[in-house]
Amino acid sequence: MLKVGDPAPEFTLVDEAGERHRLSDYRGKNPVVLIFYPMNQSAVCTAQLCEVRDAYADLKAAGAVIFGVNSAGEESHRSFAQRHSFPFRLLIDEGRQVAKQYQTILGWGKLSITNRSVYVIGKDGKVLFARMGKPKPQEMLAAIQGAK
Repeated sequence: MLKVGDPAPEFTLVDEAGERHRLSDYRGKNPVVLIFYPMNQSAVCTAQLCEVRDAYADLKAAGAVIFGVNSAGEESHRSFAQRHSFPFRLLIDEGRQVAKQYQTILGWGKLSITNRSVYVIGKDGKVLFARMGKPKPQEMLAAIQGAK
């Protein structure tokens, strides 16, 4: 995993609505929360993203832009987002290239998956928070608020 203070790797990804997002679009403007997760519709991934959905108002009030990230396609992301009323976008990481940059791959080759990991990237483009697993949204919020 990247460490707190590391520069966050730049990326450009498309979301479930076909809109393109570049990390650099938010530099100097908003902290960015990246939630890397292995699979749409699985129990743990759904629970994690629903927790973030439920804390969305607080995260947004702190200025955060939130993205879920995995390698599923547009239709899978759209169905998942609609089913659970996610107010944030799900980015399509085809080939898991961004997951590799952020060091969130577990395993090797065809036996690898995106490891559940959360990053908060500050307005300056540096990692404010990096945690594997399923951290609470309040931990992400504390990292954002601590950077102000």
